[in-house]
Amino acid sequence: MAHLLGGENLTVSYATRTVLDGVTLGLEEGDRIGMVGRNGDGKSTLMRLLALRSTPDAGRVTKRGDVNVGYLDQSDVLDGDLTVGAAIVGDQADYEWARNPRIREIMGGLVSDVDWHANVHALSGGQKRRVALAKLLIEDHDVIMLDEPTNHLDVEGVAWLARHLKTRWRANQGAFLVVTHDRWFLDEVCTKTWEVHDGIVDPFEGGYAAYVLARAERDRMASVVESKRQQLVKKELAWLRRGAPARTSKPKFRIEAANALIEDVPAPRDSMALNKMATARLGKDVLDLEHVSLNFQGADDGRKLFDNITLRLAPGERLGLVGVNGAGKTTLLKLLNGQITPDAGKLKRGKTVVTAVLTQEVKELDDVSDLRVIEVIEREKRSFNVGGREFTAGQLVEQLGFTNQKQWTPVKDLSGGERRRLQLLRLLVGEPNVLMLDEPTNDLDTDTLAAVEDVLDGWPGTLVVVSHDRYLLERVTDHQMALLGDGKLRGLPGGVDQYLELREAALAGSTVTGGGNPVTSGGSTPAAAQSGPSEAEKRDARKAKNRIERQLGKLDQAEKKLHDQMLKSTEASDFDALAEQNRQLKDLAGERDALELEWLEAVEALGE
Repeated sequence: MAHLLGGENLTVSYATRTVLDGVTLGLEEGDRIGMVGRNGDGKSTLMRLLALRSTPDAGRVTKRGDVNVGYLDQSDVLDGDLTVGAAIVGDQADYEWARNPRIREIMGGLVSDVDWHANVHALSGGQKRRVALAKLLIEDHDVIMLDEPTNHLDVEGVAWLARHLKTRWRANQGAFLVVTHDRWFLDEVCTKTWEVHDGIVDPFEGGYAAYVLARAERDRMASVVESKRQQLVKKELAWLRRGAPARTSKPKFRIEAANALIEDVPAPRDSMALNKMATARLGKDVLDLEHVSLNFQGADDGRKLFDNITLRLAPGERLGLVGVNGAGKTTLLKLLNGQITPDAGKLKRGKTVVTAVLTQEVKELDDVSDLRVIEVIEREKRSFNVGGREFTAGQLVEQLGFTNQKQWTPVKDLSGGERRRLQLLRLLVGEPNVLMLDEPTNDLDTDTLAAVEDVLDGWPGTLVVVSHDRYLLERVTDHQMALLGDGKLRGLPGGVDQYLELREAALAGSTVTGGGNPVTSGGSTPAAAQSGPSEAEKRDARKAKNRIERQLGKLDQAEKKLHDQMLKSTEASDFDALAEQNRQLKDLAGERDALELEWLEAVEALGE
C-alpha cells in the first residue's frame, strides 16, 4: 500500500505536561483507523498535527505531494452569514451538483431536514455540525480526518455515515482517521485502532471489539510482569532493611537496583469502579402513562407530539428509547418524571417511587458551580454504604475517576464529561429507585463509558435510557422502543436494527407491519406495504441496466489504454504526460462510480 502521510518523533507539551512524546506513525492507502483514549490524552492534538492544522514542539509531519486531506474539526468553522446551500456547495447551481449521485446521497443523509436557504448562524449546533460534515464529504479527498463526527447525529445518522465511509472508496483506496466515542461506529467502519495514552500511541489491528480483546491480553501480560517486578522489589527492600546502613559498595549497588526497579513502575491509571448502590424499596407499581396525548408546544392547529400512547414501567425494567430528532424523547422523560402535564391521559406513580433524571445539559450543577467536587458529594452525605462497606465521600468519588487532585477542583472548571460523571454519582448517592438518563454518553471517552456501563449493570432499580449510542443501549437495557415522529410509541423486539428498518421504510413512503406495531391501546393496524414496481418501470430499469453495462465495458477499455500510456510515460520519464494521464484516470474513476450507482439502482428496481 502506498504511503499517504505520517508523523516522525512528534512531541507536544502544555506547561509541565507532555501530551505526545516522540510519536511516530503513518497512514497508508486503504487504512480505516479509529482513535481512542481518555479525554485530554491528545487524540484531537494528534489529528490536528497530521492534518497540518498545527505544528509540534518537536518532530515533523510529512505527506505525499498530491495527497488531499479533508479535516472536520470539533469547533464551528462555517461562515455564519452564508446560507446553508452556499456553505455546502458554494456558488454551484442546483443542476450542477444535483446530477452527481454521490452528492445527492450525502445531502439526503445529512441535511434533508435543514432549510436550504436559512443562514448558518440561525441553525442549531447539531444542524451546523451536519452542514459542515456534508460540505466535507461532497469534496474529493484522499484522506478524511473526522474529530467526533457522530456528535449531534441520531442513531439513523450514525448508521448512514458508517455506510457512506464503508463504500466511499474501494478497499485499497483512500484513508480515514476518526476520533469518536461511539463504539458501535468504531467497530462498524474501522480496521485499525490507535490508542493514545501517556504520551504514546499503541496500534491495534481491528475495530473496537478487537481492540478491547487485544488490550485485555496486553494488560494481562503486563500484570504478570508487574507481579514479578513487585516480588523483586519486596525482596530488595527486605534485604536493605536487614543490611547495615554503613556498608560500602555492595549495599550501594543494591540501593540503586531497588530504586531503579521502583522508578520503572508505571503510574496506575484512574480506577473507575462503583459497586451496587443501595436504593429505596420499589413496590410493584412504578410509573404508568395511560392514553397520554400532548400537543406540540405552541401549536394551535392541534398537531400532536404524542397521540394516545400508553407506557407501563415494571420494577427493575431496563428500557432504551430511540427516535428521530424532535420526536419527543426528552419530553417523554419529563412526562414520566411529572415535570409536564399531558393534554389528555394521566400519569400513575407508585407510592414508593423515587426518581432521578440525568439531563443533557447537566444544568443542575450550576447551583454548586463554586463548590469543589468533594464538597458537592459531602453535601449529600459524608459516608456511604456501598456493597456492604463504608466509604467516605472522598473514597467514593475516587472510585469514579476523580483523583485526589481532581476532588478539589471547582465544579465550574470541570470538563463536560467530568460534570456528567459527577452529576451521575450525585444522583446515585441520593438512592433513587427509578433512574432516567438523557444522552448519558455525551462528552465521555470509551474508558469512562465502560465504567458508567459497569455502574448501570449493577444498579438494581428501574432504568430508562435515551441515547443514540446503540452500543450502550444494547448493553445496559433489556428492550428498546422508538418514537418515529408520528405521535406513536413503538416496541422494537428486533432492537435498533428494526428501528433503522422502520425509518428506511418511512422515508421510502411505505408502511411497515409486524413487530413494529404501535404500543398504544386502541391503535389502528398499519396499512399493507406498497406493491413493487410496475412492468413499465421494470422495462425501463432493464434498458438502463443494459446501457450502463455497455458504458462500463467502454470504460474498462479506456482505463486499460490509459494504463498502457502511463507505463510508456514512466519509462520515458515524461512526468507532465504522466500527470495528465493520472488526472484522466481519476475522471474515469468518477464516471465509473456514478455508473455503478445507477446500475445498483436499476438492479434494485428489477428486484434482482
